[in-house]
Amino acid sequence: MLFFIIFILCLATSYILPWWAIAIIAFAAAIYAGYRQAQAFFSGFGAVFCVWIIIALFKSIPNNHILATRVAALFGAPHWLILLGVTALIGGLVGGTAALSGYYVKRAFEKEAPPKPSPEGRA
Repeated sequence: MLFFIIFILCLATSYILPWWAIAIIAFAAAIYAGYRQAQAFFSGFGAVFCVWIIIALFKSIPNNHILATRVAALFGAPHWLILLGVTALIGGLVGGTAALSGYYVKRAFEKEAPPKPSPEGRA
């Protein structure tokens, strides 16, 4: 569920908000729906990774990947798909660490269960 929340919100706001808004979305979504460390990180990573690939392809396909090819050549990459992968990896790491941070904030503010009394009635 966390994956889909982050994916839909990031995809819906990608043309309105700046690029770093993915971190705020992943952070807030993990506070709301995160329940394990690994689940929070990999949901944030995977959702943002997929969203950034989709957004980059939507912007690159109409111009036949001309700009992506030139930027890849500028960085010394042999093909524009490598640039796409590196970009998605960076976005995924931002989303994953933001979601993990949101999970940790959620855990920091949870109330701990009171200690259980011993069977003999003494603490």
